[in-house]
Amino acid sequence: MPKSSRYQAKTVTSQGLIEYTEEEDEVWELLYQRQMALLPERVCQPFLDGLAELSLPTDRVPQPKHLSKSLLEMTGWQIEPVPALINFDLFFQLLSQRRFPAASFIRTKEDLEYLQEPDIFHEIFGHVTMLTNQAFADFTESYGKAGLTASKSERVLLARLYWFTVEFGLLQTAQGVRICGGGIASSPGETVHAIDASTPLRRPFDPIEALRTPYRIDIFQSVYYILDSLDELFELAQTDLLALIRQARALGPLTPTYDEKLA
Repeated sequence: MPKSSRYQAKTVTSQGLIEYTEEEDEVWELLYQRQMALLPERVCQPFLDGLAELSLPTDRVPQPKHLSKSLLEMTGWQIEPVPALINFDLFFQLLSQRRFPAASFIRTKEDLEYLQEPDIFHEIFGHVTMLTNQAFADFTESYGKAGLTASKSERVLLARLYWFTVEFGLLQTAQGVRICGGGIASSPGETVHAIDASTPLRRPFDPIEALRTPYRIDIFQSVYYILDSLDELFELAQTDLLALIRQARALGPLTPTYDEKLA
């Protein structure tokens, strides 16, 4: 997570709304159209179902307040507008309370291709869409609760589990391997790389292996983990995640799948 941001959080009005400019609405529309040109044949059906259930606007930045009302009825979650960057204590606290922290700003047109820090398009389009799925929602809550009690060193490994599921997870379906992670679904380059490229490794999901796998945030991923079904996340939500971390630490990290000389 970067230590600072050049973006400023948007102010929430007394009515619970966020005011976006016409240019910011245009950015949302560009990002939305670009992803929907790529995703239908590459993303899992629960993601597409989530888009439909939330009725995300295509031509303007959605209001977290309005989406929260629908999401609360579906899986018991709400959206919490936050600054561009928050500390891990607050991050885990919000998740444990079924409140998804969403950065309130949206990137500029200059950053259309790549943005290292999460903006509202990444958070809403990529992540909130999948929080309409109960298994995904329950796992995210359990992850937050585990993070509250984890030590600093345990959180490093816990971040890997989130990275390879919620952010960059793949799902095995009857139609083939599909995207379920929000970090992929909100990025055009990663969308194509994750499904079409021959270079990345695609491994069956194993929580211990995922906890042992190093990653980088500034490259297309060199390894992805494939869930057999979203029920795996539901089962993982019932598991003692800190116990899994202790097992993974005892085994030690796996050899990085990316070129360490370039890291």
